[in-house]
Amino acid sequence: MRLTTKGRFAVTAMIDLGLRQDKGPVTLAAISQRQRISLSYLEQLFGRLRRHELVESMRGPGGGYRLARDAKDLTVADIIYAVDEPLDATQCGGKQNCHEDQICMTHELWASLNRHMVDFLDSISLADLVDEQREKQSMTNQPVTRHVMFHDDRESASH
Repeated sequence: MRLTTKGRFAVTAMIDLGLRQDKGPVTLAAISQRQRISLSYLEQLFGRLRRHELVESMRGPGGGYRLARDAKDLTVADIIYAVDEPLDATQCGGKQNCHEDQICMTHELWASLNRHMVDFLDSISLADLVDEQREKQSMTNQPVTRHVMFHDDRESASH
């Protein structure tokens, strides 16, 4: 079980959008260039984000995307679920038929891990990640690029 590039790129692109939307709609081409994510891939991701009402698109000159809700009301879990990223550590996809149509001995362990992952990702708002990136940017006076660290990564990165 791991988070694929679909979920990682969606979160990264949403942070980029959150950092810049106060200046008006943000184009996918600009996000693509800054974050080095394929434009066609971003179009697919933002189609899903739009269908889940996490972003709004604005057409015409000066158009682009903006958040459909306040960043403090969007969580990492919302973003990952919107792009259909599965968060499931069980072998059976939660169906309890892991071992010859029976529940396996470790099913509850992996189901518990699923609950903890969802709770963790649901506890982090997009605003938290945007603020974290702004703080890093102001400390280094560097533009924000793709690498995004979640809260638990800070401890391991300092060792």
